[in-house]
Amino acid sequence: MSLTRPLATLSFALASALILGGCASTEADAGTAGTAATPAATTVSFSWDRNIAGEGEDPQYEATTVEVPTNPQNIVVFDMASLDTIGALGGEISGAPLDSVPDYLREHLASEAFNAGTLFEADLIAIEAEQPDLIVIGGRSAALYEDLSAIAPTVDLSISGSFLETLERNTEFLGEVLGAQDEAAAALADLEAGIDDAQAVTADAGTGLGLMVSGGKLNAMAPAGADATGRNARGGLIYDVFGVTPVVEEIEAATHGEPVSFEFLLEQNPDYLWVVDRDAATGTEDAQAAATVLDNPIVKQTTAAQQDQIVYLDPTAWYIVFGGITTTQLMIDDVLQIAE
Repeated sequence: MSLTRPLATLSFALASALILGGCASTEADAGTAGTAATPAATTVSFSWDRNIAGEGEDPQYEATTVEVPTNPQNIVVFDMASLDTIGALGGEISGAPLDSVPDYLREHLASEAFNAGTLFEADLIAIEAEQPDLIVIGGRSAALYEDLSAIAPTVDLSISGSFLETLERNTEFLGEVLGAQDEAAAALADLEAGIDDAQAVTADAGTGLGLMVSGGKLNAMAPAGADATGRNARGGLIYDVFGVTPVVEEIEAATHGEPVSFEFLLEQNPDYLWVVDRDAATGTEDAQAAATVLDNPIVKQTTAAQQDQIVYLDPTAWYIVFGGITTTQLMIDDVLQIAE
């Protein structure tokens, strides 16, 4: 598996860190003489470096630690990857930006789940009225920390380090919070095996190019490298996680990739095109489908087109969520298409 550190190694390292750093703690009140002992609630500590700089300022990080109650009954989630993992581990979501929850994750919402706002703006009044036990943010919603932490314990599960390091860290943490450590370990083992299978397939697939299509225009994606916290976290996954050999290295790393032309595709001529339809992911009205955009005489001259090797990736999984247990399996399945 062509990763910096395999998941099994990461598990060992994380377990060691938890033991040495005391990241998880159980608190109990032993009581006093003649008084029956009353156990206090169990908590799990979560630490991360939080960006405290204002909008438009250079990042300035502050170490932040939050004590999270185990087995929370009322969870509000703004991060879709975390919503995915919580649901996959048996948890239920009481509140979320309901308009942004993908159809395949809606089964994890409580029957009376309330709308907590949007991915960028929280409905603080509604959230405070529901008195949640835990609030989870990440990515687009990370800037909401100050306001939300005043209501309930709030943790930021944004990507930190590589995609796989983040996936493991967050899955193990949420498994501990939910009392589902065994389920978390089993899920990670299954995903590791699936990624191994996908990498074995791409190893023999020649070169590839990650391509984002939006508004009828093309953007080439670049590998993000070991640190996926940058703006290219989404697009680089096809290379960094799934082992696709990039047809060209000199691509600008950016949120939506580097703008390129149809002629660029013909000039570079990758064996495979790995395509994300951003307009489909965001629900843009009256947008041309990516397949329609790429159905032109220039693209038809490429090896990818002539060999029927243009792969359309699940746009919601790769652009909106791009993390979590179920979504990572969807991504694995997308890559394994080429082995069929």
